[in-house]
Amino acid sequence: MQSVKMYTTAVCPYCIRAKQLLKAKGVEQIEEIRIDLDPVQRDHMMQITGRRTVPQIYVGETHVGGCDDLMALDAKGGLLPLLQSA
Repeated sequence: MQSVKMYTTAVCPYCIRAKQLLKAKGVEQIEEIRIDLDPVQRDHMMQITGRRTVPQIYVGETHVGGCDDLMALDAKGGLLPLLQSA
């Protein structure tokens, strides 16, 4: 199972929804980076993703995008293979 990293904030319904979907797909550990607590990480996230909204989700080295991107990837059957790729 690939590692999952997610840039989040404390009060973010999309972050919660994304975490629920990932857990339902068998992800046990999500590395959360709270950008509301760490402005340096917020700047880093914006630099590497080109986006300023949360969540920003990485599966392994692959930038999946936000919650809607994650849901769309799952809907077309791409999430589980990505999670299971070595």
